[in-house]
Amino acid sequence: MRILGVGTATLDIINSVAIYPSEDDEVRALGQRISRGGNATNTLIVLSQLGHDCTWAGTVADDTGSHLISQDLNRFDVAMDHAVPLAGGHTPTSCVTLDLKTGSRTIVHFRDLAEYSFDNFTGVDLDRFDWIHFEGRNIPELEKMLLRVRARKGSGCSLEIEKPRAGIEQLFPMTSLLMFSRHYARVRGFEDGASLLSAVGRDVEETTVMTCTWGKRGAWLREGQGQLIHNHSHRADVVLDSLGAGDVFNAGLIHGMLEKHTKIDVLDGACRLAARKVGQSGFEGLAGTSGVC
Repeated sequence: MRILGVGTATLDIINSVAIYPSEDDEVRALGQRISRGGNATNTLIVLSQLGHDCTWAGTVADDTGSHLISQDLNRFDVAMDHAVPLAGGHTPTSCVTLDLKTGSRTIVHFRDLAEYSFDNFTGVDLDRFDWIHFEGRNIPELEKMLLRVRARKGSGCSLEIEKPRAGIEQLFPMTSLLMFSRHYARVRGFEDGASLLSAVGRDVEETTVMTCTWGKRGAWLREGQGQLIHNHSHRADVVLDSLGAGDVFNAGLIHGMLEKHTKIDVLDGACRLAARKVGQSGFEGLAGTSGVC
């Protein structure tokens, strides 16, 4: 299937430490790697490994960091037909501290680059794509993009809601798949994914699929006000690297929806894929996970 992902690409500087430092500590990293990151591009490289034809739409700075991003996307066969080069600004950078004891990651992000705009999006031929995935950011421009996709019909459309942003709730009825994070749910006052999906389900169409991940407590899925499905059966034997696990989970959801799996199997496949990611460093070799492809 042909998938377009709209969002950010970043340069990730990842330091691995034996244990997360306290404030004002000075510790030695046990390892360091520099790689391409960003939620949308992470999701796309997994979908590409799962056999889909993927294209990224976003802004690109004119600096050395952008070269690493383009090389990595090319390595995973993710097209950049709708990447918009911008003079000035810098590639968004995330400094990541990866705790090898727990597998958790702490991120400090710096951004000095204009966001992808609706004017950029008008140049996209939507008829080329079977599915369009959006990061939940730059809300005024994103709303116009979603309205354009909704007016066309025919394409699946997903929205990742990682952080609370002003006005993002008004976008929920515009998509066929909503992907909520634990962080968003907690900030909104919910104690688990079930209560969040129950509340949101009252304001979306009956066919809208919603999910919420919650770390070790697993993930929930609900279609409108229908049956609530919970999955917590898949855990990595060793938690090595949780960076990007949510993006991998989202890729599993999109893949399952496009393959027209049952909702139980969609959630199970996404959880299985995310568990495999947490047990390894990076995103290579995720395709072929039992129950996913």
